[in-house]
Amino acid sequence: MGIKNPKIDLFCKSKRKLVCLTAYTTYMAEIIDEYCDLVLVGDSLSMVLYGDKNTTRLSLSTMIRHGKAVRKGIKKSILVVDMPKNTYEKSPDIALKNARKIMKETKCDAIKMEGGVAIAKTIKKLVKNNIPVMGHIGLLPQQVTKSSEYRIKGKTKNEENIVTNDLLAVQKNGAFSVVIEGVTERLAIKLCKIAKIKTIGIGATKKCDGQVLVTEDMLGIFDKTAKFVKKYNNLRKIISNSVKKYNSDIVNHKFPTKKNIY
Repeated sequence: MGIKNPKIDLFCKSKRKLVCLTAYTTYMAEIIDEYCDLVLVGDSLSMVLYGDKNTTRLSLSTMIRHGKAVRKGIKKSILVVDMPKNTYEKSPDIALKNARKIMKETKCDAIKMEGGVAIAKTIKKLVKNNIPVMGHIGLLPQQVTKSSEYRIKGKTKNEENIVTNDLLAVQKNGAFSVVIEGVTERLAIKLCKIAKIKTIGIGATKKCDGQVLVTEDMLGIFDKTAKFVKKYNNLRKIISNSVKKYNSDIVNHKFPTKKNIY
């Protein structure tokens, strides 16, 4: 189950913290590629771009369309594309067919799937067929249908055991890395200690090998975000102020000027 992609090989051998962000468009990808080790076309795009309440309705074709767009903006980062809900759970054969389609059409470097024990055979089959897999354990957004289900995992011994077993299943079956989302820090630290593959945290612990956030969250596009998000700017306010000035210029006959007319 060796890794055949040189970029993924370097990613796995890195001794420094790994920087990961999401992108859904060409131009966002161009901006963040310079600073990222890995760019994820996450199924969070259904919420960020389309205003859906969860990620469960995203189609394979939509995922591929955005993957192709992001590929145009990536020069150096590893490009990973999420497999949407209902494209890999039913059987390893169906998952392989859809994963091959994603890889071929988007020219991505790897795919990402949510789950551990439940999809262990699928991970193994994909890796065996030279498709690099990034795992995703802990809070699994594709299993969330209402906001109350977005809750931290690992508060009970049973949940801790489930997530730990998922990590072991993911790495045993050949995933090169795993996203650990929305778990208690105690559990996250435990997972990092036993992990033999790169751990990427989101709402976990800084002891993970790297971190990932939804780019629009960290840029401050939304008023409400999860506790684990650090806002590095407030683009919502910047955009609002810009549109306000645009409105004023038009109403007060200040735009367009001679500089804007041919």
